[in-house]
Amino acid sequence: MSGRPEHRPARTATDGALLDVAEAIAADWAALGVRGSFLARHLGTGEQLGFDADAPVPLASVVKVPLALVVLDRIATGRLDAARPVTVDPATSSVGSTGLAAFRHPATVALGDLVLSMLSVSDNAAGDALFDVVPPEEVHARLRTWGCSGIRVRHRLNRMYECAAGAAGNDFSLALELAIRDDRSGRHTIETLDPAHANLGTATALVDLLQRVWRDEIAHRGATAELRRLMGLQVFTQRLSSELRADTLRVSGKTGTFLHLRHEIGVVEAESGDRIAMAALTRCDRRAGRAPDIDLAIGAGARDAFEALRG
Repeated sequence: MSGRPEHRPARTATDGALLDVAEAIAADWAALGVRGSFLARHLGTGEQLGFDADAPVPLASVVKVPLALVVLDRIATGRLDAARPVTVDPATSSVGSTGLAAFRHPATVALGDLVLSMLSVSDNAAGDALFDVVPPEEVHARLRTWGCSGIRVRHRLNRMYECAAGAAGNDFSLALELAIRDDRSGRHTIETLDPAHANLGTATALVDLLQRVWRDEIAHRGATAELRRLMGLQVFTQRLSSELRADTLRVSGKTGTFLHLRHEIGVVEAESGDRIAMAALTRCDRRAGRAPDIDLAIGAGARDAFEALRG
């Protein structure tokens, strides 16, 4: 027993039946030792359901979506050239197991293809190469201009790993234990998990962003169209889309994973015309690097929300 008071998520829904679905998803997560935020919204009707949707959460790789939007907007408006070559050197690039982050030799890649690698395989080296072109403070300033007040961009991706290493050396298990312990106490040893220093967002703000991207209500239309295309190329299907695999559905998303954080945001589109934007932001109490049951619980929640909200 931790002695921590039981947390009761603040549910939100546009009617009683949707509230029941939100409560069931929250209960399923709690049974696995998962805390977090969830919001699903029908982009046509505005109906929605979720819980703790206004709680700020460190974003991990979900921050790559607003970064991509700002970069793509600069490309679409002629301020950046998508064909501009960028050289990434493994000796100085960011930590990661996919894309350029896993390369052993320097590689030169076009700026537009860095966005593809960052979103499709969550390539941290590609993301930080883009942050070198458009620094975090510039991304954040642009988001503010667009009215995205619930999303805060503060640091490059590799900063997460630098802070974890600073607290726990190369001991991933210790870093995970610290993250879980500090989440309970509210005093953060790993700076980039501290809401005062992290890249931060709420489920509401992220669903708002997706809604504006899918409706072409933010940035240049060429940028939003390209972001939708690239999010549709994500290779990871273990979370939101795990129980939404059908020829009649398309799921466009972006995961985020770091220590005890397991997130995904995305939009589910059906042949019927229904479009459901979702944000699932989770933290767990389990000292495990892999937790497929939690991923599947996110997917089950996404399925239940989609079925409840579709026309």
